[in-house]
Amino acid sequence: MKLALDCYECLQGLIHQAAELATQDNSLRRRATEEGMKILKREFSHEQMSIVIATKIHEVVKEVTGNPDPYRLVKQREMAIARRLYSETRHQYKDDFEGYLKLATVANAIDFFREADLIVDDIRRPVTFTLDDSQQFEMRLKGASKVLYLADNAGEIYFDLPLVKYMRQFADVAYVVKSLPVQNDATWEDVKRAGLQSEFGRVITTGTATPGIIFSLASAEFKQEFASAELIFAKGMGYYESLTELPPEGRFFYCLMAKCKPVASSLNVPVNSYVAMLW
Repeated sequence: MKLALDCYECLQGLIHQAAELATQDNSLRRRATEEGMKILKREFSHEQMSIVIATKIHEVVKEVTGNPDPYRLVKQREMAIARRLYSETRHQYKDDFEGYLKLATVANAIDFFREADLIVDDIRRPVTFTLDDSQQFEMRLKGASKVLYLADNAGEIYFDLPLVKYMRQFADVAYVVKSLPVQNDATWEDVKRAGLQSEFGRVITTGTATPGIIFSLASAEFKQEFASAELIFAKGMGYYESLTELPPEGRFFYCLMAKCKPVASSLNVPVNSYVAMLW
């Protein structure tokens, strides 16, 4: 998915947010903001993907401020809230594929640009899919031997676990996280900190610190796993934006809340709709 006009304002907000979170030093914040804006003005094009520009913004903010993980405290708070909300909402969903899928999807309401109260309200509200290919995916899952589950935000890992365990009844499932911190995306360290590494079974990384996936930066291991997987369960807008640049193969299953106008418009759904789409 290429950039839309609305993406400029969003990326501009990302620059200011990342710089604010990275340091208390106002001079460093200004420098990081200035360097980030240079990247945005130079790189913004309707032929570009937002995750490519976002990656370069995060890299320069980290470099200028000397902070390798500006969103660390955000993630810690997010994971604490998510763990509590998981315990609170788990009983709303049945112990079957549909229930586990909805439970995993509702947590995609988490977003570092959204107010905490809105996130909590959305997670407490039962999921209804505006686009729903879940039955087709379940049929494909039961005949698959290998699945990649591409994780999104760190707080979602608690909600992902029941679905991953269900999938493992039918296929070899690799739970995929980022190798290094970027935004509030789940990393191997986040899974380990939550004490869930053995629960998930096989956990691998993309080899990158990028929102979504930029294949030119991904590790050889990830690219091999991606090529050999029969099904790719892709969580969140970052993966949707990046993988829709590939030809539709019928093996991509997008599971997300469409939290911005460009993504919602590309899916032809209202903003904040839940989507479960086989592509």
